[in-house]
Amino acid sequence: MEFSQYDIDALMYVTNRPELVFTEGQGMWLTDHQGKRYLDFLQGWAVNCLGHSPQCIQDALAAQSKKLINPSPAFYNEPMVELASLLTKNSCFDRVFFANSGAEANEGAIKLARKWGKLNKNPKGESRFEIITFKHSFHGRTLGTMSASGKAGWDTIYAPQVPGFPKADLNDLDSVVRLINEHTVGVMLEPVQGEGGVIPATREFMQGLRELTKRHNILLIVDEVQTGMGRTGELFAYQLSNIEPDIMTLGKGIGGGVPLAALLCREEIACFEAGDQGGTYNGNPLMTAVGVAVLRALLAPGFMESVREQGAYLSTGLQNLSAKHGLGAERGEGLLRALDLGSEIGPKIVDMAREMGPVGLLLNSPRPNLLRFMSALNVSKEEIDQMLTMLSEIITRIKA
Repeated sequence: MEFSQYDIDALMYVTNRPELVFTEGQGMWLTDHQGKRYLDFLQGWAVNCLGHSPQCIQDALAAQSKKLINPSPAFYNEPMVELASLLTKNSCFDRVFFANSGAEANEGAIKLARKWGKLNKNPKGESRFEIITFKHSFHGRTLGTMSASGKAGWDTIYAPQVPGFPKADLNDLDSVVRLINEHTVGVMLEPVQGEGGVIPATREFMQGLRELTKRHNILLIVDEVQTGMGRTGELFAYQLSNIEPDIMTLGKGIGGGVPLAALLCREEIACFEAGDQGGTYNGNPLMTAVGVAVLRALLAPGFMESVREQGAYLSTGLQNLSAKHGLGAERGEGLLRALDLGSEIGPKIVDMAREMGPVGLLLNSPRPNLLRFMSALNVSKEEIDQMLTMLSEIITRIKA
């Protein structure tokens, strides 16, 4: 089938897309409308934590769709309750609110923090509402989460921004201290800045931030939309630093490919009243049944150890590739990794990798001098080796 047979003009333009249509996916592999296969190190931007169309998600969708799809969030349903219980039993949090996207979960976290700041006023009796976020951070594409983000240029696209999000520098505790004032209610950060270039917060910074926020009686909010659900080699990235935040958001991996997200908090922070928060599809049993299947897979004996092992293997492979071609450093946590290319050849690599034949390779370049790798968490060493071989071939061709 030729690409021209598809009516792409029916879609609103929001991004540049290559002239191919994906029709099937299995594990680490995608197939397009012409039957060409691609080794996928994007996985929907770290969404497909178990790869494309894993059996456990197929089974969960098939079984739940025959029972109950959406009774309305005004009622309890079994998968919603089961997933919430699994999440709280395996984290430091007590309460869960389900949403449909990471941005929606982050928007909910902002609302929850501001509501808490209204109830826990400053010494002058005023509500606290400011949330310190970080330069180069990414929290979503709603007006509120874009304002919270530190992505360059986002302060003017839909100006004026939502006020109340002063920006600090990641891994610089003094920059946070300077921004704390009588209206500060919390600090919000990604344990690893994904869109910002896979920049991890150090263990010392996370621990210092937890001590600082406790001392000032302000909330610590971790945006784990990209780092949560096993991506960093722990179930949640905050566990790498041995701290307990007040609020956490999840997205991407929690649904393994279906629209699902979550907002979690400690009991004393759960201050929403009836009508404060909601959503037509939130916590629907079809999506939360998938969430249960995904989380049970991640909690299986040996799974997290395997993620750490494969992450170390990928890290070593990227270091060897860099040494071979004279590139920059690699960095990251678990199976969220990046390679500094030393020059702005990232977009060219992405295009050449996709257009390779007979098998293509899907990569991401969040910055022109950087590649980001977001494989499925159950990627094999053979698939990592195949990706590294293909990438080496492309770099050789570019440098020639």
